[in-house]
Amino acid sequence: MKNDLLFDFNVDKAAKTVYITREFDAGLDLVWDAFTKAEILDQWAAPAPMRAKTKYMDFTVGGKRFYAMISPDGEERWALQKYTSITPKTNFKLYNAFADKDENPEPAGSEWDYNFSEENDITKVYITIYNESLERMERIMEGFRIGFAMTLKNLDELLAASKQN
Repeated sequence: MKNDLLFDFNVDKAAKTVYITREFDAGLDLVWDAFTKAEILDQWAAPAPMRAKTKYMDFTVGGKRFYAMISPDGEERWALQKYTSITPKTNFKLYNAFADKDENPEPAGSEWDYNFSEENDITKVYITIYNESLERMERIMEGFRIGFAMTLKNLDELLAASKQN
């Protein structure tokens, strides 16, 4: 696993937008699958000691993923994602909102735009997150920055293990 991979995280409060660029030491197919298949997302998409659990996922335009991040004591924090655009292996977009266990979303959410590219077996993922509410963005930002960095590290380790098999 390479240690000099790019990780860039920038916040533009005026635009209510977060820009993340992250490189992975793996091919595009493997990284794309890690972001678009529930069984793989559940292996990395929660900061330890939490874990992710997808209740259902339909990765199609108009489809949804409903999942929870679960703490060690069993507390669940649900989120609902709706896929708004998919261009296989290069881009997908979704609308994300926290929700209750009955899939009722909170009023303010965020629009996520993922772009993927590969060069020399390094896959670069660009993520743009537009938040509907500046207050929501500021409320969750510090925890999000730390938690998201931890989840991406989880993915690094999963990809490294996948390459060894």
